[in-house]
Amino acid sequence: MDIRQLSYFIEVAKHQSFTKAAQALHVTQPTLSKMVKNLEQEMDVSLFDRSSRKVRLTDAGEVVFVQAQKIVNSLDDLSSSLYDVMNLNKGKIKIGLPPVISTLFFPTIIAAFQSRYPDVTVILVEDGAKKVEEKVADGEVDLGFVMLPVDAERFDVVPFVDQEIKLLVHEDHPLANQHTRNLIDFRNDPFLLLSKEFTLNGRTVEFCRSEGFEPKIAYESSQWDFIVGMVEKNLGVTLMPKLICDRVQDGPFKTVSLTQTFPWRLGIIMAKNRYVPYVSREFITLVNQLPKV
Repeated sequence: MDIRQLSYFIEVAKHQSFTKAAQALHVTQPTLSKMVKNLEQEMDVSLFDRSSRKVRLTDAGEVVFVQAQKIVNSLDDLSSSLYDVMNLNKGKIKIGLPPVISTLFFPTIIAAFQSRYPDVTVILVEDGAKKVEEKVADGEVDLGFVMLPVDAERFDVVPFVDQEIKLLVHEDHPLANQHTRNLIDFRNDPFLLLSKEFTLNGRTVEFCRSEGFEPKIAYESSQWDFIVGMVEKNLGVTLMPKLICDRVQDGPFKTVSLTQTFPWRLGIIMAKNRYVPYVSREFITLVNQLPKV
């Protein structure tokens, strides 16, 4: 039994005539009759009463007609749904990302994506980069935006942004007007960090240690704007990507470049060896076409 047999059977039932059904299907009547006969043989029932001028469904034929319509309609719905998905007329994408990334980049990204694909639902799940990695690995989100590097055996990576990490200080800091300094010159300052679930937290601590001192961590927060607000009150210093430092340059801040620093590399991650939905591939394509700052 195949879908064509069922479709031919339905046409005969609707027209109550093999001749009219053959004309509607643009096939010869012998071909149509043979197709229906094969279906009857496969099912071991008579589907039509052929004793009168108009062919009529038998009791078994009535049952098959109802179910055959459901099957054909379901396949039509499947084709339509697949068309919608492949052409992004509908669907959804779930994205995990840290708040820093969502604030800096995603208003522009979402606006561009929704403009191009207005019927696709975008769900954003904000969390620290480490938790985003786990959500991607577990299939809780389709894509994740995180600070690189990540485990290459677990994730496929599409590079997104590469920026310099700088030191943000209050304008009254004694070294605020120094264009470039060693990080160790700030070893006595309180450090303001993103929370431990954020990759930048660990990288900052590691970098301080590599420069020869243990940072005095005064505050940790999951919100970068809170950290910046603490710097604004002259309660400490913080390491932030250049993009954030540039955004707050109108306030009482100074940005100090470091003689030695580390990069702020972001990437889009996907679980290794897992099917990437069409909507996700289109989203990545669009992101790569947009300016990153």
